[in-house]
Amino acid sequence: MPSQKNIDTVKNLQAKIQTAKAIILSDYRGLTVNQQRKLRRQITSLKAELIVAKNSLIDLALKAEKYPLPESLTGPTMLVLAYEDEIAPLKALVEFSQEFNLPKLKLGFLAKETLNQDQLKQLASLPTKVELMAKTIGSLKSPLYGIINVLQGNIRKLIYALNALREVKSK
Repeated sequence: MPSQKNIDTVKNLQAKIQTAKAIILSDYRGLTVNQQRKLRRQITSLKAELIVAKNSLIDLALKAEKYPLPESLTGPTMLVLAYEDEIAPLKALVEFSQEFNLPKLKLGFLAKETLNQDQLKQLASLPTKVELMAKTIGSLKSPLYGIINVLQGNIRKLIYALNALREVKSK
């Protein structure tokens, strides 16, 4: 008979998983308390959440929400739930992992599609939403600047011609 605490934990995890846009599972074994705090602050600043729970409870919550788990979870598992930007928390986790060689990515979910370690790393290498928006705006503005320069070129030529005429008439 499961304890009420575990039942509540699974329900809480299910509610959070329902609202998450992306889910990342990683092995946090070897992280110091200070490193965990630093990582938690980084993740929280990106409108995401870092949760450490028992594998069996995470497994139950994911299965209840119909997430396909390729195998049962082994080793200590840390759950990162991205609520707004799907990529930014993953980028932070991968950058942190490159700096300290921990945590090790296990798998992730994006729109209920299972992603392995390599796919997660590829996803983390993509530009963020803000960077993509900036590039899009820049590419939309560049033709306008070209048109403005062309139009200003004709006006400049007219001004040069008028100045030349004025100099000729003043002589």
